[in-house]
Amino acid sequence: MEPESGLPPPRNPSQLSWPNLSRNLLLAYQSLGVVYGDLSTSPLYVYSSAFSGRLDEKESEETILGAFSLIFWTLTLIPLLKYIFIVLSADDNGGTFALYSLLCRHAKFSLLPNQQAADEELSTYKYGNAVHAVGSSPFKRFLEKHKKLRTVLLVVVLFGACMVIGDGVLTPAISVLSSVSGLQVTENKLTDGELLILACVILVGLFALQHFGTHKVAVMFAPIIIIWLISIFAVGLYNVIHWNPKVISAISPLYIIKYFRETGKTGWISLGGLLLCITGRYYSIFYVPNSITTEHFWVSSGTEAMFADLGHFTALSIRLAFTFFVYPCLVVQYMGQAAYLSKNLDKIPNSFYDSIPEPVFWPVFVVATLSAIVGSQAIITATFSIVKQCHSLGCFPRVKVVHTSRHIYGQIYIPEINWILMILTLAITIGFQDTTLIGNAYGLACMTVMFITTFLMALIIIFVWYKSIFLAGAFLLFFLAIEGVYLSAAFIKVPQGGWVPLVLSSVFMVVMYIWHYGTRKKYNFDLHNKVSLRWLLGLGPSLGIVRVPGIGLIYSELATGVPAIFSHFVTNLPAFHKVLVFVCVKSVPVPYVSPEERFLIGRVCPRPYRMYRCIVRYGYKDVQRDDGDFENQLIQSIAEFIQMEAEEPQFSSSESSLDGRMAVISTRNVESNTNLIISVQEEDIGSSSSIQSSKSLTLQSLQSVFDEDNPVRRRQVRFQLPSDPGMDPAVREELMDLIQAKEAGIAYIMGHSYVKARRSSSFVKRFMIDILYSFLRKNCRGPSVALNIPHISLIEVGMIYYV
Repeated sequence: MEPESGLPPPRNPSQLSWPNLSRNLLLAYQSLGVVYGDLSTSPLYVYSSAFSGRLDEKESEETILGAFSLIFWTLTLIPLLKYIFIVLSADDNGGTFALYSLLCRHAKFSLLPNQQAADEELSTYKYGNAVHAVGSSPFKRFLEKHKKLRTVLLVVVLFGACMVIGDGVLTPAISVLSSVSGLQVTENKLTDGELLILACVILVGLFALQHFGTHKVAVMFAPIIIIWLISIFAVGLYNVIHWNPKVISAISPLYIIKYFRETGKTGWISLGGLLLCITGRYYSIFYVPNSITTEHFWVSSGTEAMFADLGHFTALSIRLAFTFFVYPCLVVQYMGQAAYLSKNLDKIPNSFYDSIPEPVFWPVFVVATLSAIVGSQAIITATFSIVKQCHSLGCFPRVKVVHTSRHIYGQIYIPEINWILMILTLAITIGFQDTTLIGNAYGLACMTVMFITTFLMALIIIFVWYKSIFLAGAFLLFFLAIEGVYLSAAFIKVPQGGWVPLVLSSVFMVVMYIWHYGTRKKYNFDLHNKVSLRWLLGLGPSLGIVRVPGIGLIYSELATGVPAIFSHFVTNLPAFHKVLVFVCVKSVPVPYVSPEERFLIGRVCPRPYRMYRCIVRYGYKDVQRDDGDFENQLIQSIAEFIQMEAEEPQFSSSESSLDGRMAVISTRNVESNTNLIISVQEEDIGSSSSIQSSKSLTLQSLQSVFDEDNPVRRRQVRFQLPSDPGMDPAVREELMDLIQAKEAGIAYIMGHSYVKARRSSSFVKRFMIDILYSFLRKNCRGPSVALNIPHISLIEVGMIYYV
């Protein structure tokens, strides 16, 4: 299992051609198992959750039909109208993080440190037609001016992320409990204790298998959900015809008025159960519109997942799947349950399983259980994705991110989060033992994130689509009015289980805030204690010490300037490497960064100092590679920069030589007019091969030897200069120094930092920094491990940060 990164294929604007249509039809088929796993299983528990409590005293045929009318219009207005026709148009990889990313790229809302103007030149940075962005509205300037408002915006997004994590605890519990509860309507009825044990066994098995990844069974997700949807459609249609065909008339919104007229306040409270018909997953994933194979599977489910999973499917494919298949199946199933319940009011507690005709009960039960597992699997993997993205924003401690497949992009596994989710899910299952109570918590979590999405979408309409603020206000008021009613009903049920997502989200919010706060303070310390370039220039090219052969890679979060750790090292050691590279690995507010744009190379101090800067940029959805080729790419990129600097006058100015302009150096494709010959020799059971290609004006050959039988891959790389008599002697000398330093060895230099609050700090700040932040730092992965730095080549320098 190997971490991996990359960029999805570009979008194809022509969607009306037959190849595109057939591709979208196939993606629509795949999305059924990936996007709709949990939304399609909601009929298992919606009616039973809605009619629990005082509402069961007012059960009648009119209230049943009114409840169905509410479900129908809720499915129509929120998933179909809001998400399918409006929100999916903001197709920048989907999800809450994508909306926040879009806002940060069109307005100065981002709180990420070390951002640069060069980041705005990334190919994935711009969205839509930029010609509209000619001015700046007063509203935009107002938000950009006030940092507190930008902080509130980030907190809102992170709160949604925390609700997703809480959802990752609740979804497996309610899905598995709901599916196994069908055994209570059989002749050999199981006791509550036996059902609880069975549910726990399924949950433990589900979490225990996460480290294998989902790609091996993902191909089965779509058939399972398709069979499930066809099954519930057939059962619903049978119930409508057999029990009460007049239920079709309940599509009229007049039945909603009758519902609230008869039920009053209890009907409003019942909305907390009815909202479960649209609940789903909320997170951001990847955009792979041109994928037509199962290579590009990701997992998710629910209403919001139709938007979130835009990352792995086209907007058209998700629209086709929902509009023409999922939506009709769900409507007919809810209609069929309403028809059955209107004539069997005493069957509400297990309405779904009781409404299944006896000859097909067991097949439907098996498919229901498998569908519940698919929906649970969806949110677990979604939680891994959300945690990874929070870490990229500097808002979550470092955790181990494992890529579970070499072929399927985006399949990640985080062991620490997996076991935390398992423990919390088992605690919820054992503690509540009731799908109604879990449903109360579940609905509150999902509606909160839906509410946040509506708020962010209104900002997208103004700042990204450049529409009228009145249009955004109309969108906001219309959907907030609908979702606000549901959210208020969900909050009423806080004492009956609704407190769970609030507690879980609060805990994760505290962790995120403390980590973000401590990280920002540490970065600000580095920013205000940078080494003066005048001091370095005064030391001369030797820096006042002995420069020994080799390359020193000095890691820092600073994108400009020289970190304080460097002066600490120089003043305490008598020797340093002849070639120094200040490396900054940072996240940018885009989903992906193309490998061709990942490296920014520049120079620190004049040429004789042999000091360079390398900024490695990743999107918030990129997963860093661990292929052992970083050193070779870095050396090659620096060599390309040296050659580019000699050929292009703008790079040789005095300003750029003193830590100024940087150049984007491709690590994959370089202009074809270059003449580097790459010779690759592979040793694999006596076989060898040679590949030749053009790569660089500065390097003549690169030889790699792989030992495929050894689990630890060995790579030997040798760089040589071409015999070019026209090359500038100064450039040749610098390149020779770079190659010789590479042959001498590479050392990784990092700060072993201790962050402490100043003595003058308040008690609250000292408690947050000295106790909580220090605890998180000691119990998360070290920076060297997170960056895949070889331990044998690591040099750590002790550093105390008083913030």
